[in-house]
Amino acid sequence: MMRWLFTTPLRRFVGLAAVASLLLNLALLMPSLYALQVFDRVFASRSLETLAMLSALTLLALGFGHCMDVARSRALASAGRALMERLSAPALQAALQRAATGRGRADAERVRDVAQLNQFLHGSGVRALFDAPWLPVYLGVIALMHPWLGVTAALGALVLAMLALVTERITRTRTETLTRRTRGVGRHADALVRQAEAFVGLGMVGHAIAAWRREHTAWLDQHELLGALQARMAALARTARQAVQMAVLGVGAWLVIGADASPGIMVAATILLGRALQPVEQLIGGWKQWLDARAAWRRLSEPGSALAPAPSLRLPAPSGRVSVERVVFGHDALRPATIKGVSFALAAGESLGIVGASGSGKTTLARLLLGLWAPRSGSVRLDEADIAQWPRDALGPHIGYLPQDASFFDATVAQNIARLGAVDDAHVIRAAQLSQAHEMILRLPQGYDTMLGDAGVALSGGQRQRIALARALYGTPKFVVLDEPDAHLDADGEAALRGALQSLKAQGTTMVVVGHRATLMAQLDTIAVLKDGALQAIGPAATMLARWRAGNVHAFRTPTGAQGAAA
Repeated sequence: MMRWLFTTPLRRFVGLAAVASLLLNLALLMPSLYALQVFDRVFASRSLETLAMLSALTLLALGFGHCMDVARSRALASAGRALMERLSAPALQAALQRAATGRGRADAERVRDVAQLNQFLHGSGVRALFDAPWLPVYLGVIALMHPWLGVTAALGALVLAMLALVTERITRTRTETLTRRTRGVGRHADALVRQAEAFVGLGMVGHAIAAWRREHTAWLDQHELLGALQARMAALARTARQAVQMAVLGVGAWLVIGADASPGIMVAATILLGRALQPVEQLIGGWKQWLDARAAWRRLSEPGSALAPAPSLRLPAPSGRVSVERVVFGHDALRPATIKGVSFALAAGESLGIVGASGSGKTTLARLLLGLWAPRSGSVRLDEADIAQWPRDALGPHIGYLPQDASFFDATVAQNIARLGAVDDAHVIRAAQLSQAHEMILRLPQGYDTMLGDAGVALSGGQRQRIALARALYGTPKFVVLDEPDAHLDADGEAALRGALQSLKAQGTTMVVVGHRATLMAQLDTIAVLKDGALQAIGPAATMLARWRAGNVHAFRTPTGAQGAAA
């Protein structure tokens, strides 16, 4: 259940904690031996020198035990830090990958799982794990004092062990259910915050909160039930431990009365048994922590999570050749496919426009081209390699992407254009000039140092679009996908976009542009028309535009006020 404690990043720290636990538990044998010697030797000899020497030795042992306890805590804290350093970034990367590819929610549950493991390593439950194996040793020492005391202690320990198993059995399912409900309530609240504008604008706040409150109330009920069950089991464990200690004390008193044991043995055995059973009681009281840690590690071990092996081979930089081979895509096997057997190829430096009615699958196809989503069948290849085989960090500098909803990070304009990497001034300015955004950025309050994102300046839709286009063109991308790049643009912005497309063509960049407007598509080499997820027509831009003017293709849209000119 706790195999993760012995993984490579933690092994040496756990080893140090185990050695410290060994020395700590050896030191904690001294209080029982001290009691034994005081009752059997000091009382009989009435020697203050013996008492002083025993007291000094016991205090020395307790001081040493304190140092070992601190050392164990520090070793486990170091293990938690090593775990966080090893898994936090991969967990966040896995969460981003799953959210971007549509295979998971846009949250950071795996990061919280890593934090939960770290919290477990700082808690009392893991220390009880290191102390529990000493139970047989303590029972053996008690048995050496007197066999009947050993039998009584062993039976009591067996009762507590059975109680631990019962606790695990009856709380496991409830704990897993509560964990799912906890994450569900958190995701629901996050979704409400993300859609706050729509809820407030449509007067839906009351209904939204009512729906959340129902889910939250169910979570509270489940939490209360589990809390009450854990409290009862923890109280039962404490009572059982005290009852076992009383039983050992009673058996010891019976043996003392029958002159089969000394009072010192009776007291020492009672003290020793209390120390032996304490870790078992802690395990029962903190069993939920164990179950949560086990569930967190299981989730982190799932394919595509933080523990997935990193790719070992780096492919060479692509030239920009793209081939789409009979691609079929659907979100699940129960629903009809949204992309149905699409095939085409682009040579390096060639440009393609994708048009179609709303819901025809244009954005889905754009995500497939970038490898964000994996097709159900078929493949998308970049320079003959399946794009899904490319490590995203290695592929990133070679591609550019402008999504429909351009969002920015809480950083400067320059940092956003540089994709949060090291800012290369020349490349940032070049990308801004290529997207015709340079002069617009200079007019911002602090120019390229203007903060964007949640804490930044408010931008118009056109300004956001042009800065996002600059981010897509940063560096020297060989393959660029632009999804509705003319959205929110005025006449000047559209002219700037057309100039950017011409510059990309001149430098040999392969482009795929999703759009509706004929004026934008006229800048490209080829136009493909999607209808209900299938490729209805594909051909040279001039030919496709002629067919549109003749009324044979209805996937384009003319700019407002230009219908007469288009006719």
